[in-house]
Amino acid sequence: MKADVLLGLHWGDEGKGKVVDVLTPSYDLICRFQGGPNAGHTLEFNGIKHVLHTIPSGIFHNHCLNVIGNGVVIDPVILKKEIDALVKMGVDIKKQLLVSRRAHLILPTHRLLDAASEASKGKEKIGSTLKGIGPTYMDKTGRNGLRVGDISSSNFKEKYNVLVEKHKQLLAFHNYEYNLAELEPTWMEAIETLKGLTHIDSEYFVNKALRDGKKVLAEGAQGSMLDIDFGTYPFVTSSNTMTAGACTGLGLAPRSIGNVIGIFKAYATRVGSGPFPTELNDETGEKMRKIGNEFGSTTGRARRCGWLDLPALKYAMMINGVTELTMMKADVMDDFDVIKVCTHYKINGKETEVLPFDVCDAEITPVYKEMKGWKQNITSGNNMPEALLNYIHFIEEQTGTPISIVSVGPDRKQTIVMKKEEV
Repeated sequence: MKADVLLGLHWGDEGKGKVVDVLTPSYDLICRFQGGPNAGHTLEFNGIKHVLHTIPSGIFHNHCLNVIGNGVVIDPVILKKEIDALVKMGVDIKKQLLVSRRAHLILPTHRLLDAASEASKGKEKIGSTLKGIGPTYMDKTGRNGLRVGDISSSNFKEKYNVLVEKHKQLLAFHNYEYNLAELEPTWMEAIETLKGLTHIDSEYFVNKALRDGKKVLAEGAQGSMLDIDFGTYPFVTSSNTMTAGACTGLGLAPRSIGNVIGIFKAYATRVGSGPFPTELNDETGEKMRKIGNEFGSTTGRARRCGWLDLPALKYAMMINGVTELTMMKADVMDDFDVIKVCTHYKINGKETEVLPFDVCDAEITPVYKEMKGWKQNITSGNNMPEALLNYIHFIEEQTGTPISIVSVGPDRKQTIVMKKEEV
């Protein structure tokens, strides 16, 4: 068996949580492979909205095991809050959730360093969620980090203190005021909750599951345009958000990757700072934001909105090896007379489909194709108007890839599975 990968193709917030929840009945394992509690995967069913930050989105299905992989960074406090909420809903966390021993821990001082670094940048700040993600990955690559497996060692407190002392020196450099004594007791209490979960060598566990014929879905966080290597640097996250991240974040060989499901919205959004070529700073953008309720599930920040960006979409599909597409929030476009799609960029007077290296500094003018809106509320695949089908087929033709799912609302029932045809 091979593991399928599901990931976002723009700047995050594409709706990955809902799609994982919809697809989970077909899988035995759902595995988060990167990122941390800066992610907010929203699921909605039975009239209740659920937001998961660290725990994989298959957790509401009893038959399925959920793995937090080695590529994830974990804030024990946030994880404990998630667990407490799920336990109240009757989820058997100890049975359904497994955690990699190699996953790194976010310390209270990581969050303080995140805030101190962002504050020092002033107008040049990158729009961090201030969850301590960046400093934790820096300690990971600097070979200083603490991992889940460390909490069971006899000298865990000593390792913790050594790292905290290093962080205190950095905080002093930033001249940042803080009160660590207020934060540590809650963190240490959450560590006890983390100790009560099942810790695994996830690379052995996931590979054995594949050998045993189990179906595995690797769940990504954020989006491909936020990838630390291939995103709109430096306005990116601190991990590899693409298919390759599933290999390093779970211990999978490249040959173990099967289908790659790419998620995108019928339009485009971005949270925080950074380039966004198709952004609409007008009434149309505000209309998208209002109808789509475009506010971050983790931060609550308003998302920037714009038309679909095909050059960025094709770029993300190329580096991920996407085999099928899922289009989210088609319903947000229900009331638009005209829908635009960016097919090219104009840079220095020349049209191109290539995303430039200096995307942050390049003066990019989007070249749009206008399409007729469908002006109709879509509730199922039985009433899909011709204009929507034309929009779907245009994207399929441009990308050479089929759209297998169209979402027309936040609830898991508001999902249309398209007939699979060759593009």
